[in-house]
Amino acid sequence: MSEISIVGLDLAKNVFQVHAVDGSGKVVLRRQLRRGAVEKFFAQLSPCTVGIEACGSAHHWARVIGRYGHQVRLMPPAYVKPYVKRNKNDGRDSEGICEAVGRPTMRFVPVKSVEQQATMAVHTARALLVRQRTMIANSLRACLSELGIVAAQGMEGLRQLMAKLEAPSEDIPEVMRSALLILARHWQALDADERALEQQIAKAARGDRQARRLMEVPGVGPIIASTVLAKVPDAKVFRSGRDFAAWIGLTGRDHGTGGKHRPGRISKQGDRMLRALLISGASAHLRQQKRRGVSDPWLRDLLARRPYKVVMVALAAKTARILWAMLVKGEPYRDRASAPAAA
Repeated sequence: MSEISIVGLDLAKNVFQVHAVDGSGKVVLRRQLRRGAVEKFFAQLSPCTVGIEACGSAHHWARVIGRYGHQVRLMPPAYVKPYVKRNKNDGRDSEGICEAVGRPTMRFVPVKSVEQQATMAVHTARALLVRQRTMIANSLRACLSELGIVAAQGMEGLRQLMAKLEAPSEDIPEVMRSALLILARHWQALDADERALEQQIAKAARGDRQARRLMEVPGVGPIIASTVLAKVPDAKVFRSGRDFAAWIGLTGRDHGTGGKHRPGRISKQGDRMLRALLISGASAHLRQQKRRGVSDPWLRDLLARRPYKVVMVALAAKTARILWAMLVKGEPYRDRASAPAAA
């Protein structure tokens, strides 16, 4: 097996597919491996390049295989797909991975550490609790609105609705009240668990020097800082702040032909969680600025000529670029809006 130069590994739950070529590109091995035999196979293999799609368990296998001197390269599945021939199967998938990893223009995903994945597990659990809490709140409001019982938006209005369920009432049939009361108690349990995870994330972020540095940026709190550090092991893989914002999905779609470029709405591709957090942070900062008086000239001019939500997304994209620059250069945040003018 010393002649193997590149290996394409297609991951699965139990049966893995290997496709290997030598330095000239000639196929030297096609083989299926059971889960328990994967580590033993790469332990006996001379160091080479191993390509894997960045999917579930990919970072784990990248760490395991990397222990034996192999150069493991993770790739976005969307970038591997063009190299997969028709009649898709595991063998074709591993062949496409092997072909894609050798392309000079291929983009790779940095391998995350166990600590980063542990942090992301906390964020994922919190996001799931938030979604479930929102679903239950919407269900409560919808069911009670069928009886003409409504309340104001926000937590206070929702708590008023749940308070109406505590005691029997002529306005709400008992069979309906008992069912909605279960949902209300479930909402309260979810809310308590979500707040506990949020406090855990905030405590860890305040104890991390790099997270505290990112939190100096307006609109960036412990949740955003912790998420960025967990999701971006190495910001230098992005050539510029715009590339980082594009990876999050905060840049406009670009359609160009005949020398004419027509930028459109944001792509909404990339990392949905980080995009939603940055937009929420930008929205909170924008509300504070409008209440206190906008001090940033860039933001003030943009609000004067563009709709509020467009400005909100533009501010989120600008925040993403600032975060990238701080991660790459290791410098503290400098507020250009409040900096004294040059003499």
